[in-house]
Amino acid sequence: MTQDVEMTEQAPPSNSVSSAGPSVLQHLKEIASLIETGAYAREVRRISRAVRLTMVLRKKLKASSLLAFLNYVLVPGSEVHSRLSSFLPKEDEHDMEVDTASSGTPAPVKHPLPELEIYCYLLVLIFLIDQKKYNEAKACSSASIARLKTVNRRTVDVLASRLYFYYSLCYELTGDLAEIRGNLLALHRIATLRRDELGQETLLNLLLRNYLHYNLYDQAEKLRSKAPHFEAHSNQQFCRYLFYLGKIRTIQLEYTDAKESLLQAARKAPQAALGFRVQCNKWAIIVRLLLGEIPERTVFMQKGMEKALRPYFELTNAVRIGDLELFKNVAEKFSSTFSSDRTNNLIVRLRHNVIRTGLRNISISYSRISLTDVAKKLRLDSPNPVADAESIVSKAIRDGAIDATLDHANGWMVSKETGDIYSTNEPQIAFNSRIAFCLNMHNEAVRALRFPPNSHKEKESAEKRRERQQQEQELAQHIAEEDDDDF
Repeated sequence: MTQDVEMTEQAPPSNSVSSAGPSVLQHLKEIASLIETGAYAREVRRISRAVRLTMVLRKKLKASSLLAFLNYVLVPGSEVHSRLSSFLPKEDEHDMEVDTASSGTPAPVKHPLPELEIYCYLLVLIFLIDQKKYNEAKACSSASIARLKTVNRRTVDVLASRLYFYYSLCYELTGDLAEIRGNLLALHRIATLRRDELGQETLLNLLLRNYLHYNLYDQAEKLRSKAPHFEAHSNQQFCRYLFYLGKIRTIQLEYTDAKESLLQAARKAPQAALGFRVQCNKWAIIVRLLLGEIPERTVFMQKGMEKALRPYFELTNAVRIGDLELFKNVAEKFSSTFSSDRTNNLIVRLRHNVIRTGLRNISISYSRISLTDVAKKLRLDSPNPVADAESIVSKAIRDGAIDATLDHANGWMVSKETGDIYSTNEPQIAFNSRIAFCLNMHNEAVRALRFPPNSHKEKESAEKRRERQQQEQELAQHIAEEDDDDF
């Protein structure tokens, strides 16, 4: 008899869908207990760990598992339970019953914590976005933001920052990003009053993205300059902030600061965030060209970026040669790519750099050359190319781009002999910039060191040490998935 009973109990798990459900549900229950422990102990690191574990399960989430989890955490029939359940499809209800039966029938929480309630909103919102149900996701995100405004607990800040991000993402995917700008400003004000620094970081970046999406660079700079400054709490948010700052500085013609911000964002971004690093490199290449620099070939040969950076490689080659005709052909050939990257206006600015580079090559190659030949070599297509060539040469001499003199009477340009560069201050300036870069990186690495609170006062027990080592191992395993999801 016992063997017959065991065989009948083993028959249902033959269904692959129902056997996969309990494992996901069990993981969600463990995450819920972790959030509950962190909420009672007021330990934000446990909430952060729960979010990281959730991102690992993101691809495995199903409607049946989410419905079973909502029944486990929330009070069935409550307002929150009814609202969240309405966003989920009901076709897998049989699987849900199998999941709940196999999980041991624990008693539901009668008075769920705000952290668990917000976590349920986050789970459902992520599921709806992955299923590309953007209208339902907008409604869910709006309801979650309304609930967040009534909660003022520091243990909710990590979950709130994720909800802010997905809230903006839903409206961006539906093309309604301008609708929530006022709401984001109000949320940023609330986060500032509550001293929620992680929420301030996230909301500031979302507002900057909102302004830049509609080319409102002046408003973005005003907001950035007047927003409160503090130490970065999230590497991902700091990378985004540097990227947006680099774009603003580029439009404002502050190319040196823009280059520093964009390169720093590309270096600090995780390896899994390939799309973000590609965008940083695209803008950094344009800025370096506008500064008169030529990026190294290795920049275009980075793993996974060769195809995306190909138009910018050909553009750099045209600027390096100083061929105006080739530059025009490249700009026309990849005009759609430059338009989608929103770098068209910057490439228009590069025309002057192409002419100046070609003029510099002419100045090095010829000790004396007529302005007519200069116009032909630069391929100027204006009605009066000689007059334009004279104007370009005189401006380059005035700006110090070339070391030459202009003979207006005879109509030629006379180049001066190039001296020894090591007799100038340029090597010293180059070494100084490299040393400053290394010192700055060292200081940032020291500031980024993190230690457990009161580690110098309390001695760590063996149990706490084992728990800390286990958390560090899980963090090392899941950090790649977290970074990939963030970007």
